Amino acid sequence: MNVASNRELALPPEQQAIRDKCFHPSGTFVEFPSEDVEASIPARFEKIVRIHPRRLAIKDGDRSLSYEVMNRTVNRIARSILALRGNGSESIALLFEHGFDVIAALLGTLKAGKLYVVLSPSFPPARNRFMCHDSQARLILTNSANFDAAVKLAEEPLLVLNIDTIDEALPSDNLGGYPQADDLATIRYTSGSTGYPKGIAENHRKILLQARLTTNDENHICAEDRVTLLHSVAFGSAYPHLYGSLLNGACLLPFDVKSNSIESLARWITAEQVTIFKSPPQIFRQLAKTLAGAPKLPALRLIHISGAPITQRDFDAYQTQVFSCALLEISMGATEVRGICYALLDPCFSFPQGGSPVGYPRRGRQVVLLDDSGREVEPGDIGEIAVKGRDLSLGYWQNPELTETKLIDDLSTDNQQTYLTGDLGRRMSDGMIVHLGRKDLMVKVRGYRVDLTEIERALSTHGQIQEGVVSAWERHPGNVSLAGYIVTQPESALTAKDLRVFLRNKLPDFMIPSTFTFVQSLPLTNGKIDRKALPNPDNKRPDMPAAYVPPRSVIESCLGEIWAEVLEIHPVGIHDNFFELGGHSLAALRIISRVIKTFQLELPVKALFDAPTVAQMAALIDGYKDQPIDVERLDQLLNRIENTTEAEAAARVAVVTGDRFHG
Repeated sequence: MNVASNRELALPPEQQAIRDKCFHPSGTFVEFPSEDVEASIPARFEKIVRIHPRRLAIKDGDRSLSYEVMNRTVNRIARSILALRGNGSESIALLFEHGFDVIAALLGTLKAGKLYVVLSPSFPPARNRFMCHDSQARLILTNSANFDAAVKLAEEPLLVLNIDTIDEALPSDNLGGYPQADDLATIRYTSGSTGYPKGIAENHRKILLQARLTTNDENHICAEDRVTLLHSVAFGSAYPHLYGSLLNGACLLPFDVKSNSIESLARWITAEQVTIFKSPPQIFRQLAKTLAGAPKLPALRLIHISGAPITQRDFDAYQTQVFSCALLEISMGATEVRGICYALLDPCFSFPQGGSPVGYPRRGRQVVLLDDSGREVEPGDIGEIAVKGRDLSLGYWQNPELTETKLIDDLSTDNQQTYLTGDLGRRMSDGMIVHLGRKDLMVKVRGYRVDLTEIERALSTHGQIQEGVVSAWERHPGNVSLAGYIVTQPESALTAKDLRVFLRNKLPDFMIPSTFTFVQSLPLTNGKIDRKALPNPDNKRPDMPAAYVPPRSVIESCLGEIWAEVLEIHPVGIHDNFFELGGHSLAALRIISRVIKTFQLELPVKALFDAPTVAQMAALIDGYKDQPIDVERLDQLLNRIENTTEAEAAARVAVVTGDRFHG
């Protein structure tokens, strides 16, 4: 079979022309030199500090730091690490919320010659503890807000360092003695098929290569850019903009989408004059709805949708006048090998039918489509997307068997590897790869990569569960949800609420199924579970602890419809708990956004945690109807949320944005 590889396919002229336009209009772009890739991340960062000492490096809420000031903070952290642990490479765990502190700790760890492992306060303690143990971490870096949680995680020989207590008088000049390009920089953890997270090791060279590729070939990030960071640095999807920004002199703008409304995000993008915006498709969809009919965003030059394939609906939203000044970047990557394909689109792009475009192979990547026997398929046919290249990945941390299985060495070529993605696709006539779905049980949910086996293993540890299986399903294109199917032990009274409470102690929010169906048995084929025979959940109200109670007022009726439309469950009783109905953080954002729009009342996302039923939310709204609040104080109040309890935040942040609501 004679199949042309992507190395023989030139980019179509239209794609090349669009890429040639992807520059900041100031014309200040400077190429990332190849020799910097052979140095280290701290060496490149310090080079940028010397070039742009007074430029704004990061703005996180009220905290704005220049490169010079940020570098001094990072140096003090590095010295504090060395004072506790001495020289030599070892793992350092980072436990912070999203924002400046985790980034400063990350760079400080690298300057100390160590490698970092990012934990998250939102992860169950058991997951964070496993990552500390598996990575052999010797120190946990944290701040005052997370100190107690870090102490609970710490076990011998783990130490805990609170960076808020570091002496300001500590020397803040550069340390010297940079790491080498081949030294490990991080171990990133992703969902694992064994039921435990698996670690993926990366050295300085790998990260710098991607930063250089992003800079020189793709985004052309320059010192005039203002770049968003919505993704947690616990995930590789944050790296292109985290390092692409700070290693090029741009301003990095972290924003916590979990703690703020989409309306706040929309205002923030405008106020901060964002030039490069990156988000998962779900957040972009909500943002597009919020900004519908709004003026153009002239500063915005690039939108990067990542974490899941885009849909026709996403592209239609991009084509609106609000985003028409910007280019749209689409891409495909994998945790193990990072970037695989990418493309830049403008509003004239013709969206393909029957799939999601993910772009053209990146430089240094040969992308092939393989059948079940491992042979390349004919042009236009469907096959598993595989990527080939030199030194694709360092492999899995302390798991050489899995590395050999997933990263196949080509014995005929030095350092040539092949990675099987498990994704199905086809190649268009111009070389564009179109994504057609997952081949195995690894799925993307709300932008996160999830292995269904890990969830099933967590379910299997419940004493009242006989069998449990989890399936991913799409109620609408691009809207992937998880559904659990449970066979309980005889005489068990287990409920969906019980299961959600149980799983919240074991899994992150995005890995908890939105629905649970209790069945007598699971369908089998040749002794194996037949997942295709599992029924898709319907829109009916699930079994709840309390009986259904209809709305008693106009406000409750309106809120009930919002709950029902967002959760796609009918009907919703006024005492039905949002979380017991399968609600998650993304659905919470959508509900709060709808409440804001409907009642002209602005609430933090945390309000839904304090008032998770229709009746409670109605009472909350009613309580504010006669309390006009100074709109100009809104931003000040929002900035204080993180320093208050959830109950205080819900009481202090709610404001009226227009005329008072009179019920």
